[in-house]
Amino acid sequence: MNYDNKIDQIDELNKQIESFRPISKDLLKQIKEYFRIGLTYSSNAIEGNTLTETETKVVLEDGLTIAGKPLKDHYEASGHSEAFDFIYDIAKKATITEKDILNIHKLFYYRLDKENAGKYRKVPVVITGTDYVPPAPGKVPALMKKFVAKIPAMRKKLHPVVFAAKLHEGIVDIHPFVDGNGRTARLLMNLALFQSGYTITVIPPVLRADYTVLVKRSQTGAKDDTDFVNFVSAMVYESSKDYLRLLKQLKGSHDQGAFLVAPK
Repeated sequence: MNYDNKIDQIDELNKQIESFRPISKDLLKQIKEYFRIGLTYSSNAIEGNTLTETETKVVLEDGLTIAGKPLKDHYEASGHSEAFDFIYDIAKKATITEKDILNIHKLFYYRLDKENAGKYRKVPVVITGTDYVPPAPGKVPALMKKFVAKIPAMRKKLHPVVFAAKLHEGIVDIHPFVDGNGRTARLLMNLALFQSGYTITVIPPVLRADYTVLVKRSQTGAKDDTDFVNFVSAMVYESSKDYLRLLKQLKGSHDQGAFLVAPK
């Protein structure tokens, strides 16, 4: 699988999206909900959640349960939705702290395992389908502090899309939680994109195999993450196209455009 780097194309799309400012509160709310459902469905589906996108919408908007679907799947949808609200709210600031990462995990995970929600694992974990062995639990707190300490310099040095991909890598490499590491990594990636003026980015479940292989590839050998960064850039590009399509579609029925990013 080969993915081209799409950063130049992303920045060109972002310029087009910028032309839709200022933000209309009504339209902003509509697009926020569009991405809430899309990101919640896709991120959970990648991890095996059985709710469809339509069922996810029913659970989040109507508060209903879906007959025949596990309660766990409903909890994952509700938790991810709360974590989405959290990253949306804190995107107004230009920093990412260790507490932010712990809160993302806590909000997603507390319905599933209150005792371990927002807390670093105290047991070893095994990632199936790969030879990569995450750090021993005793090393996790120090590794996370070191990782977070590097964030300001990384943000300053790297293009926002590359920076977001690196944050994702950091979480999946350390694997700091007993479960929910992938979803925390994708939410953190989106927080970084959001803070920098880029759209919320969805990884479609149909690309789960490519995504998984490229994550594993970034963890092995020489740890060359070029392919993974290019994959993330391709996902940001597709989500940006989708966002621009929505803006153009809704423009005719609204006096103002909207842009799903924190105000600068």
